[in-house]
Amino acid sequence: MGRSDLREELLEATFACVGRYGLGKTTMDDVAREARRSRATVYRYFPGGKDQLVREVIAWEAGRFFQRLADAVGPAPDFAALLEEALVFAHRAVVEHVVLQKILETEPELLLPQLTVESARLLGFVKAFLRPQIGRAGLRAGLDPDEAADFVGRMLLSFIGAQGQWDLTDRVQVRQLVAHVLAGLA
Repeated sequence: MGRSDLREELLEATFACVGRYGLGKTTMDDVAREARRSRATVYRYFPGGKDQLVREVIAWEAGRFFQRLADAVGPAPDFAALLEEALVFAHRAVVEHVVLQKILETEPELLLPQLTVESARLLGFVKAFLRPQIGRAGLRAGLDPDEAADFVGRMLLSFIGAQGQWDLTDRVQVRQLVAHVLAGLA
């Protein structure tokens, strides 16, 4: 088994433990036991201990989420349709994510600071996802594509995190929301 395979195995074990015990009660020993590895092996891959492991499992799960998102919105005919599909998919994925919902219900005080610390990385994922597509948005002359991807990414993350008055299960409302976001680029 390669180094990256074992690292992936440890991240999967951590995810399983967090789902079972929660963020606060998951220990390095739990992860080692779940992965059927020694505690020393877990520390060799995550020398920063539990804090590093939690940060890395959040980033790992975010990466998996964005891969599923890319697969879901791949065939969108234009940028507006891509954003609509992305918002609907992301909202549904967050609501249906059993581990995330459990943590938000039982330990939000432990997850929310992690998400705040990781917000730059999450925004980076979103911008990397949007950047190749942003040219399809019909940007106004002189608008920098990187700035546009940053703006749209921040807006998407904002609405996914707190949808406000918008019902992200209603396609008509999502289409209207996307039109408002894109108006900032036109």
